[in-house]
Amino acid sequence: MSDPATRALDDAFIDMVADWREGGIGCDDALFEAHALALYAYQLERNEPYRRYAASLGFDVTHGPKSWREIPAVPASAFKDAALATFDLAEAELVFHTSGTSAEQTGKHYVEHARLYDASLLAGFDRFMLADRKKLRYLNLVPNPRWQTHSSLGYMMGHVSVLRGEGKAAYFLAPATPLGEGSEVDVAGFTRALDAAIAERQAVCIAGTAFAFAALLDALEADARSFLAPEGSRIMETGGFKGRTRAIERSELYRRLEASLGVAQSAIVAEYGMTELLSQYYDAPESRSSDLRIKVGPPWLRALVVDANGREVPAGETGFLRHVDLANRSSVVAIDTEDRGYVHGHGFVLLGRDVDAPARGCSLDAEDLIRG
Repeated sequence: MSDPATRALDDAFIDMVADWREGGIGCDDALFEAHALALYAYQLERNEPYRRYAASLGFDVTHGPKSWREIPAVPASAFKDAALATFDLAEAELVFHTSGTSAEQTGKHYVEHARLYDASLLAGFDRFMLADRKKLRYLNLVPNPRWQTHSSLGYMMGHVSVLRGEGKAAYFLAPATPLGEGSEVDVAGFTRALDAAIAERQAVCIAGTAFAFAALLDALEADARSFLAPEGSRIMETGGFKGRTRAIERSELYRRLEASLGVAQSAIVAEYGMTELLSQYYDAPESRSSDLRIKVGPPWLRALVVDANGREVPAGETGFLRHVDLANRSSVVAIDTEDRGYVHGHGFVLLGRDVDAPARGCSLDAEDLIRG
């Protein structure tokens, strides 16, 4: 049973999401500021590794920052170093594992109450992927949540497929295969499912990682197979370029997807999310017919662009992305990444991951996270 402070924060967040879903603003700058600072104070009190980390960076943990922009962020990789949670881990309703190579330690994101994640992901998906409220058949090139219960992407699409689908969702990524290059795709099963949807004139949503789509396309092109997906179909691409020149690769990928699957490039949407966040960004609708795709999210998720020392850079200048997610009540509200981008209007342009850069703030301060 949650205590009053936890219930108050969670209820306020759920109300925020409901307001936005029903056509309201969700939260303006002042409400975002107040909620973010309240979350920070709550997390300092209950998340001891985060408190030690903030203190190690020189933050006064007895007097909070005056702006959400000043909240100390942990590097995403810190989820591999410590259990960053504000509650008893035995009470977690969800535990998501970070992806990575077999040589890396897997990080874990503990979520106390699934309703926060469910509310956030559905509201964002409805706004950015289902503005027409169309019932779709979901053909998923992501982990099946029945077999990979700790995949946040699998959970997301499993939830969406059940609550927003027409009842015939299917998965075509091999059960035991991790996300990433070399993923094994059930191409034969996918082609049968898409053929059936075409015969039934049932619009589909094909969701998958960039590498899964690349594997599918290689197989289809080798067999000279192509499709014309039913009207109203769309594709959600969930990233996975990891440090390559994203604009060129994404442009080529989308051209091939349009040619092979018959889905216009303007109906291909790049979703940007992380295991360490409970909310997601999507391509802004007005940018989907352009080579310059701008990422936007719900009003309770905001991004800053910072330099290697964590200082915010001027608008338009390239730096590292920092995310502040009000859905992250049970972990850490502010997350630093190795992803590079720049502010553009009310969103940002994602440039890719700087794989050669040293991990920012993590290895030096790992002891502050794990000692107890």
